[in-house]
Amino acid sequence: MRKNGVAFGFMLVLFLAGFLATPLAAAEVGAGTWELGVIMGEPTGLSAKYWMSQANAIDFGVAWSFKGEGQFHLHADYLYHKYDIFKVDSGSLPLYFGIGGRLRFDNDDPRFDDDNDVRLGLRIVLGLEYVVEDYPMSLFFEIAPIMDFVPETEGDINGGLGIRYVF
Repeated sequence: MRKNGVAFGFMLVLFLAGFLATPLAAAEVGAGTWELGVIMGEPTGLSAKYWMSQANAIDFGVAWSFKGEGQFHLHADYLYHKYDIFKVDSGSLPLYFGIGGRLRFDNDDPRFDDDNDVRLGLRIVLGLEYVVEDYPMSLFFEIAPIMDFVPETEGDINGGLGIRYVF
């Protein structure tokens, strides 16, 4: 329960900082822009995104999964954003999709011996990100089916809601 409280507190501070920050300009994303924040769901942790152009980005996650005995989770995805699907009055709401990889370190999973506590898989990501016009922040929702290949083939799914500060 303590881990949930720490993650919630961090997200709340980041959320309030985003709303209370005096924006220098509208939050715009493009080549060289970074976002940093949190994702709550499966898994829960830190989320970062680096924009290579207005349509292409790489996102990263360092998180904790609460399944079973718990697992440490790392992922990276290459994302493509489509801006013309959903129209909004202010800001932008691109649909994004992409592909990436996940590395998960199991914590005493009884199905595996000590030599097989690491899982490696392929992620297919689909999500929506609202980039707020008046504040340097974005809100996002994503879902990511996963196919693990190491140490055995097995399906999984990740998903969550997040908030990031736009630098």
